[in-house]
Amino acid sequence: MIKKYSELIRIPSFEERYQYLKLSGSVGAETFGADRLLNQIFYTSPEWKQLRQKIIVRDNGCDLAHIDRPIRTKIYIHHINPITVEEVMNRDPVLFDEENLVCTTFTTHQAIHYGDQSQLIPSAPLERTPNDQSPWRKEVIV
Repeated sequence: MIKKYSELIRIPSFEERYQYLKLSGSVGAETFGADRLLNQIFYTSPEWKQLRQKIIVRDNGCDLAHIDRPIRTKIYIHHINPITVEEVMNRDPVLFDEENLVCTTFTTHQAIHYGDQSQLIPSAPLERTPNDQSPWRKEVIV
C-alpha cells in the first residue's frame, strides 16, 4: 500500500498518524549498508536542501505535520514510503515527491522505523522544589 501525505493530514490525532506511518523494522537492520555514502550524497544535495525547507514550511515545523506538536529540536524529513538504493542511484522522482515527505523529530522518526511508540508519550513537567538544584543545601522552612 502506497501511503500519502494528503491522507496522513486527514488523520486527526498524532497517535493515529504515527500508526499510519509505522514500519516496525528492527534495530540494526541495514537499510543502505555499504551504499550509505549514496544516501549521504543525496541528503546534502542542493535539490534536497531546497525541498527540505519547503516541507518544513508546509508542515509549519510540526511533528507529523500535527499543529499541536511543534518541533523545537532538529527537524528530520521522513520519506513516508521508504526509499531504496536504486531510487537514490537513479534519482527517482519519488525521492522528491512532496506526497512522500513529512517533518518529524528524531524520536518520532526512530519510532516509525522501529515501532517504539512509548517514546512518543510526552513526559510530564518536572515538579520543582526549593534548592532542588543544590543538593548540598538544606531546605530552610520558615
